[in-house]
Amino acid sequence: MADRSQGSLVARRILRNPIAVAGLAIILGYLFIAAFAPHIAPFDPTAQDLSRSFAPISAGNPMGCDEFGRDILSRIIFGARTSLIIQFFSVCIALVIGVFLGALGGYFGGRLDEAIMRVMDVLLAFPGILLALAIVAMLGPDLRNLIIAIGVYSIPQFARITRGSVISVRQNDYVTAARAIGENQSSIILRYVLPNAISPIIIQTTLRMATVLLTAAGLGFLGLGVQPPEPEWGTMLSNARMYLRSAPMVAVFPGLSIMLVVLGFNFFGDGLQDALNPRLKE
Repeated sequence: MADRSQGSLVARRILRNPIAVAGLAIILGYLFIAAFAPHIAPFDPTAQDLSRSFAPISAGNPMGCDEFGRDILSRIIFGARTSLIIQFFSVCIALVIGVFLGALGGYFGGRLDEAIMRVMDVLLAFPGILLALAIVAMLGPDLRNLIIAIGVYSIPQFARITRGSVISVRQNDYVTAARAIGENQSSIILRYVLPNAISPIIIQTTLRMATVLLTAAGLGFLGLGVQPPEPEWGTMLSNARMYLRSAPMVAVFPGLSIMLVVLGFNFFGDGLQDALNPRLKE
């Protein structure tokens, strides 16, 4: 009952925040487009028709065509699916590993915590995009390796946030009581510690989705992301940079798509941070 009332309170706070509502609307639209891309896209995103190279915006091609005569709208729609796949699996890798390591270090402390945090410090010593770039360069540029690279470089953020939350929760009375009745450590972490340390992790997950999209687009722009002819917004921008003067729409629409989705996740993440803030009163 308490969980339900807390969820209702969070929902009310989000709905009262117009920026958070706008972000949520963008995210839901993005998810819908990615999920139903084959049914929404008017054309095959990889089908080429050189006779229609750089065809202008028209009723049949609302965003025009690229240098190979491919419909830009269809490629934007299927690019949303590719971007969502990268975001989802990269964040899942970072979330699972980072929360696991952060919970272990924060709960048990001591040498285990010291060892985990020093490894995280080594990863954090590298700028995120450079670390991801190095991993992709070693493994090779494709979708799977891109997901692995972005997931690995995102682990320290989740580990540190989880550690801090667990440290603040582990000395609470209900955790002490669980230890006193002889409950095993893994059960205490899963049943009492993590559920009460989850708010910062949820916020980090939402905000990280925006960072992952930017990183994936950046690597795609450098030629180390999803390889042509598969549609991906960063790769589309990279291919379009040579035609900025003659056909700017080839670059404008992928760039706007990245900007809009990143703003959506950031807007919703900021609203969620306010809604989950225990210091705020109804």
